[in-house]
Formats: sequence, structure tokens, C-alpha cells
Amino acid sequence: MRARPRRRGSRSLHRTQERRGRSVTGAAVRVDPETERARTPGAAVYRHFNAAGCSLPSSETLDTVFRHLILEGSEGGYEAATAAVERTSAVYSSVARLVGGSASEIGMFDSASNALRTVIDSWVFEPGSHIIVSRSTYVSHALHLMSLARSHQLTLQVVDAGPDGSIDLELLKAALSRAAGAPSLLSVAHVPTSSGLVEPVTAVGVLAREYGALYLVDATQSVGQIEIDVDAIGCDVLVGTGRKFLRGPRGTGFAYVRSSASARLARHILDVRGTVWDADKSWSSVPGAVRFETWEHSVAARLGLGSAIDQALEIGVDRINATIDSLAAPLRDGLSKIRGVTVTDPAAAASGIVTFAVDGIDARDAVLRLRSLGTRLTSVPASHGQWDLGARSIPAVVRASVHVYNREDEIDELLSEVREIAATTVVRGA
Repeated sequence: MRARPRRRGSRSLHRTQERRGRSVTGAAVRVDPETERARTPGAAVYRHFNAAGCSLPSSETLDTVFRHLILEGSEGGYEAATAAVERTSAVYSSVARLVGGSASEIGMFDSASNALRTVIDSWVFEPGSHIIVSRSTYVSHALHLMSLARSHQLTLQVVDAGPDGSIDLELLKAALSRAAGAPSLLSVAHVPTSSGLVEPVTAVGVLAREYGALYLVDATQSVGQIEIDVDAIGCDVLVGTGRKFLRGPRGTGFAYVRSSASARLARHILDVRGTVWDADKSWSSVPGAVRFETWEHSVAARLGLGSAIDQALEIGVDRINATIDSLAAPLRDGLSKIRGVTVTDPAAAASGIVTFAVDGIDARDAVLRLRSLGTRLTSVPASHGQWDLGARSIPAVVRASVHVYNREDEIDELLSEVREIAATTVVRGA
């Protein structure tokens, strides 16, 4: 009898796919929470649902920062920076691998807000130029744009959201059409601070190119949890921060600035980091996005950012995204079933941020009560998102945000705690 043919490579294929972070069906394999918790010291202290504020760093990231600080203490800050120059230079390449583009198109900052502010202040505009923004715009960015528009007589257009809560593309097209003939700047937050919304940044990019607008994407809340490709998005500028879903140190951020956008960003502030003082009254700018940087920065924090990015890339952002989705979806669904709780996320919510309100309880008080039970999250007032929360007449929301170190039982515990708080309020109001 002939031997039964072996299914060549079936098991090895399965093992290979698993090693690459993909299932045999091609879907991203979820990250093992226990592995991440083992290398995340803070995960054992309390239930952390504040990745959108400042996530828990890994031991490797912490060690990277500590080691450089110790080196500064023993060798001196300048000498330690010189010893680490190759590693700090490599951070630019790590950011480029994360979001796309080339290392020369990456500039480093101490926050995404400062990155946006610096790039926007470099924009070459004219009287009558248009600034077009989404309602998902973050407070610091919105304040800056409003001030810029008021000071220079620019037209500021806030594009309304569609039924699902994301930017209405037809209204955006109309706004861009009205701006035709004058330099226009289009800015969209990929994921806002006030909800789990994910804006259709790629579709927005198509319209930006059609109408020739300078297109900026605020990826502060998306980088690290959602895969990003600046070429697919079609943006001219994209900014991100280290402390949120990238799990990097505070005081770190970056900007991708497309090289072809240089002519429209020619008013940058001069600093020794990106400018050469050639002669008595002349200077020349260094090519690339470095020209937007300032010289002073925390080398330890920058190295920590590079470590966090490299770890995210090693795990796979697609796997991180799959894991976050698998936690956020049941949390959002579970909250929606609790009497006295309203999920305030719009229909287009699809990120690791989940927002809600508890009837009869101020959002800050709800956060304090949950903290007393061992759960860490935060609240977001309308003053941090007037174009979103204010427009929806929501005074504040409780914001929970998950990451790969969270477990399903922690989701259950959070739901139980919210149910307890809501029930207390319902009884009082009965």
C-alpha cells in the first residue's frame, strides 16, 4: 500500500506564520498580555487604562533612559551625548520605519504640539489664506490656529462631521473649493483626544492633493496603535508623540515633513541645530526636517523613544492594533449595556480609546472613584475639545484607553466598577 502523502510544510508554515505575528489565515496574531506585563513594571501595580494619556513603558525603555542618565552623571552631558551619537541618529531611521518617508524627512521634538506649532509657524501664507480643520482637532492645536487666523486675517473653516462622527468629505470638498486660488492649510487629527473616533485620513489626503492644500495629520493618538504610512495617507506633515501608544518617555515627539513641501514651509525659526551661520550677516539652513529642530533636548529621553519604537516594530503595529481592538470593542459594548452609562464615542470609533459618561456624576469624580478602586483612567473636559465635545453639548467624558499589557479580566473588572458606581447613582435618584 502506498504511503499516505505528507502535507508538506503545514506545521512549519503554521510556526513560521506565528513567528511573524500572523495566523495561518493571514490575520494578525494578538500580542500575549502576560509577556507584555512581565516586561512592564507598572502593570503589576494597578489596572492602567490611560494609554491615551501616558502609557506604561517597558523595562527595556526604562533601562535605556536610566543607563544614559547614569552615563551623563559619570562622564558629563556633552561627553555622554557624543558617546551616544550613533544611537541617537538611529532614532530618525526608526521613526521613518514606523511612519514611512526617509530619515532626512524626520525632525525630533519634545512634544507633538510643539512639532505642529513649529511647522505651522513655518507655513508661507498670504492675506486671505485658508486654514481648514476637522472638529477632532486637539485643544492646543486649535488655540494656535485660531490665534494665527486672528492675527493675520486668515479664514478659519471648521468642517462639520458626518452622521458617523468623522469629517464630512463632501463638506470638506466644498471648503477646499472655496479656498481655491489662495494657499490653504488642511489639518486633521487622525484620532482625537475626546473619543475613539478614527478619521478617514487617506480619503482626506486624496482631496488635499486634488486642491493643492498643505496637508497636516496629527497622529498623536494613533501612532503606535494604528499602522501609519505617510505615502498612503498622502500628507505633507505628520506629527506624533512618544508617551502615548508608543509607550515612550514623556518629553518626546517627532514630525515627518515631506521634502517636496519645503518651499511652503520656508519661514522656520532659525536655531543652531538646523542653521549654519556662514558669515557676518548670512546663514544657510541644513537640508531636511532637522532645520525645524532646536539644539537642546534630552538625549536620554530620545534614546528611550527609539527603544520604544523599535520594540513596537519588532512586535508589529498590526498585532498591537489587533490586540487593542480586541480589548476596546468589548469594553465599549459592555459600557453601552450598563444602566445609567452613556458611551459618548461616535459611530466611527475604532481605536483603543473609549469614552463614556455616568449619569449624575461629574467625570472627574467618576475618575477619582475608579482610582480609589485601583483603576487608572482620566477625564476630558469640553474645554479640551470645543469643536467636538462642545459642539455635541457634552461637558466632559471619562476616557479609558487600552494597550497590550491589559487583560480581558481587567476589562471585566472595570465594567464591574463602573456598574457599581452607576448603580449607586441610580439608587440615589430613585
